[in-house]
Amino acid sequence: MSGAVVMQATGLVKRYGHVTALDGTDFELRAGEILAVIGDNGAGKSSLIKALSGALVPDEGEILLDGRPVHFRTPIDARRAGIETVYQDLAVAPAMSIAENLFLGRELRRAGALGHVFRMLDKPRMIAESRMHLQALQIGVTSMTQAVESLSGGQRQGVAVARSAAFAQHVVIMDEPTAALGVKESGMVLDLIRRVRDRGLAVVLISHNMPHVFELADRIHVARLGRRVAVLNPKHVSMSNAVAVMTGAMRSEDLSPDARA
Repeated sequence: MSGAVVMQATGLVKRYGHVTALDGTDFELRAGEILAVIGDNGAGKSSLIKALSGALVPDEGEILLDGRPVHFRTPIDARRAGIETVYQDLAVAPAMSIAENLFLGRELRRAGALGHVFRMLDKPRMIAESRMHLQALQIGVTSMTQAVESLSGGQRQGVAVARSAAFAQHVVIMDEPTAALGVKESGMVLDLIRRVRDRGLAVVLISHNMPHVFELADRIHVARLGRRVAVLNPKHVSMSNAVAVMTGAMRSEDLSPDARA
């Protein structure tokens, strides 16, 4: 991959008392790529993603977006900067409709006094735009007014992904997007992630599922003990060697140059 660097982090440190979650880790995400982040429990994956998405403030280090320093204090700050996150628990409102979920917290209001004074929502426009967003990602849901709780697990994940893709300007972060899904629905979500990438967004994929990582990723960021220990090229490294680097059984320097991205 030779795309421009969209998001970068250098020397991120996060401590919780005597526990160091991030120990000077670096990160680099390029335009139009799917970057997988892998690591054992305690490797610092979650803390890294929380720092990039505004859910935690690092004690040290710098985050750059399009080459400019950014300082996220909350996830809302990251969203305003065009970074969207699909969490493992989806964060959808089951009793609300698909359209209401897509625009949750960003509702469109009617034009003129009806919207500004009486705060009336523009429901027809939200339904029309929701349909457009789901069709763009080829998510097979017929009615935008049906409740999310009536959808399958894969369709619910599709709504969460569509919401992120609709509003992201730079980056979509996906935290274990297939963890709770069966084989067929996992395949649907993998296709969905590719389509998000193909629309020009950079995707960060956090996953324990190594076959999915190797199927999707353009590069693999390996986290261990709060640091980035390697960036691998899935086309030139075996799954077993990637796991060996992740667990510390092998050093990235022992891999062939082609295996390192």
